[in-house]
Amino acid sequence: MFDNIAKNNSTKIAFRGGGFVPKTHRWIGLIVFVVLIILAEIGTRSGFISNLTLPRPSDVLKTFGELYDSGLLWTHLAPSLMRLLVGATIGISMGMSVGIMIGLFSYVRAGLVPLVAALFPIPKIALLPLFVIWFGIDEASKYALIAFGTFTPTVVATYGAVDNVDRTLIRMGQSFGLSWFSIVRKIVLPGAMAGVLSGLRISIAIAIILLVAAEMLGAEYGIGAYILEAGSLYDLERLFVGVVILSTLGVFMSAVIGVIERRLLGWRT
Repeated sequence: MFDNIAKNNSTKIAFRGGGFVPKTHRWIGLIVFVVLIILAEIGTRSGFISNLTLPRPSDVLKTFGELYDSGLLWTHLAPSLMRLLVGATIGISMGMSVGIMIGLFSYVRAGLVPLVAALFPIPKIALLPLFVIWFGIDEASKYALIAFGTFTPTVVATYGAVDNVDRTLIRMGQSFGLSWFSIVRKIVLPGAMAGVLSGLRISIAIAIILLVAAEMLGAEYGIGAYILEAGSLYDLERLFVGVVILSTLGVFMSAVIGVIERRLLGWRT
């Protein structure tokens, strides 16, 4: 009898505590893109989709090759990347700093939350003429627009993430005698990082949108200026090349944030 009990107790039980950890399927996204491109190529070649509505993907690829060979790709891409990098860095760094202060200090929260609530719903693109008046038509107005556009969503995402940190963990740290600085560094910031990075994805997308808007007004070179020129000439191939470049830039930035997430939030798995 005891042998039977021992055999029954030795039966392996499947682990059920996966915690909804997402599985990585690296090729699914690429397959979806390829299938959509193939369908678009077939539709435009067969005449089911008019070339006045959507250019052939093969023609867009050919136009991209011509843009690369002529050297104009980097002529337009380099200033766009610089504007995006400078403007987004300023806006996101200031937004994270203000958001953390709002989340940690009650007086800062009482003073700045109404101001952020008033600034957040303002359409940032509508402020572009005002920034041109303040900073001129050159690079400063573009940096300012992108920085302001990324500042408010970063603030909201950051102080919301700080607010959502489990208070039980904070009380536990206090009961163990941790200092205020140690609680912030070891509990609050790691606990808020997932929400901050999620907000960062939104801020980067907004920065790319504002980059195009800023370059369409008073920029000789840049992806936005390239798209504006192509649209005025109704050159769909060139226009879609610009759209694809912006889309690729967004995918690349999202992948970079994903790498940061895996490095900083690996402790959650």
